[in-house]
Amino acid sequence: MKNWPFRIGFIVIGIIIAAAWWLYDQPEPPPTAGVQTPPPVAAPPAKPVIEHPIAPAAEELEAAAPVLDPAQPLPELKDSDTPMADILAKLFTDQKLDRFFVLEHFIERFVVMVDNLPRAELPRTHRPVKQTPGTFIARGERGQLTIDPANYQRYTPLVKILAALDTRQTVAVYKRLYPLFQEAYEGLGYPDAYFNDRLVEVVDHLLATPVPAGPIVLVRPNVLYQFADPDLEALSSGQKLMLRMGPANAATMKRVLGKFRARLTEAPPASLSLIHI
Repeated sequence: MKNWPFRIGFIVIGIIIAAAWWLYDQPEPPPTAGVQTPPPVAAPPAKPVIEHPIAPAAEELEAAAPVLDPAQPLPELKDSDTPMADILAKLFTDQKLDRFFVLEHFIERFVVMVDNLPRAELPRTHRPVKQTPGTFIARGERGQLTIDPANYQRYTPLVKILAALDTRQTVAVYKRLYPLFQEAYEGLGYPDAYFNDRLVEVVDHLLATPVPAGPIVLVRPNVLYQFADPDLEALSSGQKLMLRMGPANAATMKRVLGKFRARLTEAPPASLSLIHI
């Protein structure tokens, strides 16, 4: 038994040699082909979160009832001209609507106007409101041109009838008709957007129109007048319109818009613009 450590050593060495022979004598495994990871599948774009959903309450439907029977189904958008003219006639009592509005395709025109008010140009051929009577009036001489205050009176009749609207009833009617406005908005190329969110965004944009500290100076490089102040000239078509109608009319429109926004969202705007430039 004196030699048992050596025997154990030989056995261990033999096992190691046998294991090494087995490992190296086996054919090399074929190279593993690189795993082709498929490109990630693009997730479908998520539907935008609706910030200001339209959900007419029972009392709102009741408020709309004198103008729009909640029991009657809505017309098709393509057939909405006559019903919409009747609705506007009830909202604007004792007013000659054709003096102010283009009633043909009114809903589609309204949606186009809202969507474009924050942009540089407002399409002239798709407006629901007729062109303001008269011509733009400036006073002064070249280099000292300003908007003539008489110009503001051209906008006053429309501002007055808008200010006289029953806000609660008008918003209730809008909510009842909302599927038609949404359909018209999707028809503009916004299938995944929500028109009421855009409307509130545009109202906020108009409320943010700056309030000039004094007369607005004009220049006339070509046929049309422009604001001499480059910051004013860079404003959107909607904000320029607010300036052209004059401080008193603009202030009235901001009050009207603020009331409508509060009804549309159940919350007042963060603040009415008091920006002076």
